[in-house]
Amino acid sequence: GSTSRLEQGSHRDATAVLTHIRTAAPASLFALMDFHPYLEHPMRVRLLKEIALAHESLPHTVILVSPALTIPPEIQQFAVSFHLSLPNRSELETLVGGVAEEWMQVKGSSVTTNTASFDLLVRNLSGLPLSDARRLARTAVFDDGAITQEDAQSVMQAKYQLLNRDGVLAFEYDTATFADIAGLERLKSWLDKRKAVFLPSGSEAPKLDAPKGVLLLGVQGCGKSLAAKAVAGAWGVPLLRLDFGAIYQKYIGETEKNLRESLESARVMAPCVLWLDEIEKGLSTGDVDGGTSRRILGMLLTWMAEKKEPVFIVATANDIEQLPPELIRKGRFDEIFFVDLPSDDVRKTIFRVHIKKRELDPETFDLAALAAASASFSGAEIEQAVVAARYSAAASSEALTTEHILAELRQTKPLAVVMAEKVDYLRSWARDRTIPADEPGTTG
Repeated sequence: GSTSRLEQGSHRDATAVLTHIRTAAPASLFALMDFHPYLEHPMRVRLLKEIALAHESLPHTVILVSPALTIPPEIQQFAVSFHLSLPNRSELETLVGGVAEEWMQVKGSSVTTNTASFDLLVRNLSGLPLSDARRLARTAVFDDGAITQEDAQSVMQAKYQLLNRDGVLAFEYDTATFADIAGLERLKSWLDKRKAVFLPSGSEAPKLDAPKGVLLLGVQGCGKSLAAKAVAGAWGVPLLRLDFGAIYQKYIGETEKNLRESLESARVMAPCVLWLDEIEKGLSTGDVDGGTSRRILGMLLTWMAEKKEPVFIVATANDIEQLPPELIRKGRFDEIFFVDLPSDDVRKTIFRVHIKKRELDPETFDLAALAAASASFSGAEIEQAVVAARYSAAASSEALTTEHILAELRQTKPLAVVMAEKVDYLRSWARDRTIPADEPGTTG
């Protein structure tokens, strides 16, 4: 065989190596390591093709080893691709056990852990190459000789940093729980029923179709984003937010590459929740961008249909008119929920939550009066009224009272009033096409 080393950026040497292989005798096996940057030149592609065409008279074999490799179309018919699989669960368990053995040999004591923490660490290492998994496992063990839930969480965050160097996906550290959400009772119940299927444990897990995801459509500020955070928090899995604004790039092919890498990162982070925030802004149905949005939509729909890993999608949208019909047809999501303005009872709960959050006693406020005065207000607008009322009270050196909040409500025009026609259209469209996220009640 033949061995050649190329200095980084030495394109002339790359051509010389292929020229040498084409004429070398006898037949040999050549391994070209990290050769992918050199495949962009047509001369080198031609040389590889000539090597392949001469195989009967001079049967050389060229092996291209690379972390990322796109075979040029001119030589695809002569090539076979092999993707080396990532370590499976059994291999990762052996790896972590080996790291624990290292600790015992060095320190003379056993690693402290329990089954739940050990299993979570192994799960969070999945999707990483063996070298990265070993490094993170050693960090977790060798800091204090223990494997804890905190170690597993740190590994998950480090894994995210490894997978998302370009910043297109956002790891949402601050999640929520269903208890943090006022209302949306039907959505909560629907999600509760599916947790055991999404995160099966042992042989007792239900043998049902795994949940794929939901589309939350509704009025701005009514809790769709909080609901996405609560799914991840309640299920105890990472929350990844896909930023379509960061995906789109001016260079041809870069946008598609960003989406492909983001979806692959979500797959590797599984089990997780993938939050597609304001999805309509990234999936325009027009052709003003040279068809990029159409290609992005096609890639996303294909990935949603073919993914096998437990990645639960929560897509949120405010404007139904901008959503492509292909996205909302039956079967894309398990369900489409409509998040309407909060009912009278839910508004009372929202006031109670935000007053208590400011370390005040909700029972000292007239919650019924506040709920009545805030008809047509969204949850976000109610919170802002409480915030503004606190400033007004502080400016007068007074304690916050019901009257301060009522004054702010009286001088605020909620979005549902300012854009009444749009909200009415949204409700009308959703009436027979979606499931209400909350139980029936009196809304604004």
